[in-house]
Amino acid sequence: MVVMESQVVLKTGDRAPEFELLGVDDKKHTFSSYGDSEAVLIIFMCNHCPYVKAKVDAINEIHNRFQGKVAVVGINSNDAVAYPDDSFESMKKFAQEKGIKFSYLVDDTQEVAKKYGAICTPDPFLFNKEGKLVFHGRIDNAMKPEDKATEKTMIVNIERLLEGKPIAKDFDPSIGCSIKWKK
Repeated sequence: MVVMESQVVLKTGDRAPEFELLGVDDKKHTFSSYGDSEAVLIIFMCNHCPYVKAKVDAINEIHNRFQGKVAVVGINSNDAVAYPDDSFESMKKFAQEKGIKFSYLVDDTQEVAKKYGAICTPDPFLFNKEGKLVFHGRIDNAMKPEDKATEKTMIVNIERLLEGKPIAKDFDPSIGCSIKWKK
């Protein structure tokens, strides 16, 4: 397991790169299909990473708390050939086991991860209603899988965004396993 910290590629104010990806619901999803939402939270994630597993409940909490206002979208860009636990069928099973109700999409070409500059799992990007990046970073302050969060960073930032208040820090790196790139 290679642990990495997220990096800045997309900058605050940059538009979200468009995509068209298949979801575990067997439907195609695009960034623009979430245009009715007040915000969109894109999280690069996977099934096998202990950092993601430690955050699934927090991600589900965000989805449940802001349902109807914020679209939560998980994207798995890992090489499923080298990491079969991250195959599309495994994604469906993982979503069912973890009670994932948000969109969970497969980026089998890895092009979307590259466009966003995602390098670790989880790697969250929060966009406003206009599709502009307002925050890139951690879900909470528990930086190791065994840590307990004492601050819900993403929830605080989403609340500020929805209230029209500025987000204090636009980049607060997430830490997780490296995305498993194809060779």
